[in-house]
Amino acid sequence: MAQKSVTDLRVKILSALSDPTRLELLEYLSAGERCVCEILPAFQRSQSTISKHLNILHEADILEREIDGKRTVYRIRDAQVFDLIRMVDCLAYRQISQLAEAGKVLERSLNKRG
Repeated sequence: MAQKSVTDLRVKILSALSDPTRLELLEYLSAGERCVCEILPAFQRSQSTISKHLNILHEADILEREIDGKRTVYRIRDAQVFDLIRMVDCLAYRQISQLAEAGKVLERSLNKRG
């Protein structure tokens, strides 16, 4: 039962991070907390779309939200989320490097035949 809970939490967090808009929002908020009134103009998306993405990040406990009247402010709950993103970047870089090397091998092979 506890394992299912842990797995569910992992899925919730990783799912929240699996969208380009949400990753862009995290990058934007990495500079510090921002009011929704600042976030909306920075993105070329509708208010409802941005609100939906912010809410998903909030529900996954990646963002904190503070509501003061009509003003809603979001901030990163724990900067370790960027460590996770850097780890993913390292994995992606390794894969890209391997593809680039494979491309060089193919290019040499094609040049020998031509």
